[in-house]
Amino acid sequence: MKRREFIWLLGGAALAWPLGVRAQQSAIPVVGFLNAGSPEPYANQTAAFRQGLSETGYVEGRNVAIEYRWAEGGIDRLPTLAAELVRRQVAVIVTPGNAEAARAAKAATASIPIVFSTGADPVQAGLVASLNRPGGNVTGVTGMNGQLGPKRLGLLQDLLPGAGRFAVLVDPNSALRESLITDLRTAASSIGRQLDVLIASTDRDIDAAFATLVQERAEALLVSPGVGLLDRRGQILALAARHRVPVIYPTRVWTEAGGLMSYGSSFTDLFRQAGIYTGRVLKGEKPADLPILRSTKFEMVINLKTAKALGLEIPDKLLALADEVIE
Repeated sequence: MKRREFIWLLGGAALAWPLGVRAQQSAIPVVGFLNAGSPEPYANQTAAFRQGLSETGYVEGRNVAIEYRWAEGGIDRLPTLAAELVRRQVAVIVTPGNAEAARAAKAATASIPIVFSTGADPVQAGLVASLNRPGGNVTGVTGMNGQLGPKRLGLLQDLLPGAGRFAVLVDPNSALRESLITDLRTAASSIGRQLDVLIASTDRDIDAAFATLVQERAEALLVSPGVGLLDRRGQILALAARHRVPVIYPTRVWTEAGGLMSYGSSFTDLFRQAGIYTGRVLKGEKPADLPILRSTKFEMVINLKTAKALGLEIPDKLLALADEVIE
């Protein structure tokens, strides 16, 4: 090869190399978003997640991409969806709202960082070794929503002080199932109330649960946290209205849709915090070094329109405690 040709080729390579580097540098990171539910019930919370990301400098479509995977209530689909995100080689997998989704992601990868938000105790759910030192590739935010069952039962008692029999509707696929039932039975016994446990995960199960509730003459119902129940909230709300059953729910999305009363962690805040942690991981922080955040924001919402339809007078004590009253 002539010296002139060699210099030309070398110069061309020198020009081409920076272009390739620039192309790699301009490639934006991809966040895998895995949720056991459906998009519609989580619309506000998903927006809050994106807000949290933006607080760390990441804006979807500008300098970060998000790959969404929704199981549509099919818990058994989560491992397949998690595996898809692993094959996609996303930079982070975020599982806001569901301990079940977080466990599927953890089973799918030990190297890709995972950020969860959940109402469950993440240690009890097997997601992390401890709250202060999570270890491994998993970190996130917990609202401990599943531990608020006794508080909700107490609110029902304040609403209906003369009631002697309550019922609880439980999603059998929930990571919180056993501890929630145990806590509620203990709480009901301590205040001298009977508690019927109704397990439901399908439309038919829910119809049967309400039939049992009516037959046993339970005077109020507590709906526990669970993706399967949230995805069927329209059916549950309609049955509660038809049978004129006072119900307390775990999050505000229920009362906004016509439920009587809700008390629980602010899922909007949980999703926003998950977005912030996701941004921090994208910037290079390791999940093992990020302690589990505990959400301290809880909210109680009362729907007076629904109370009127049920012929209920909400005690002043509860109205004073409410963060929001829907009229």
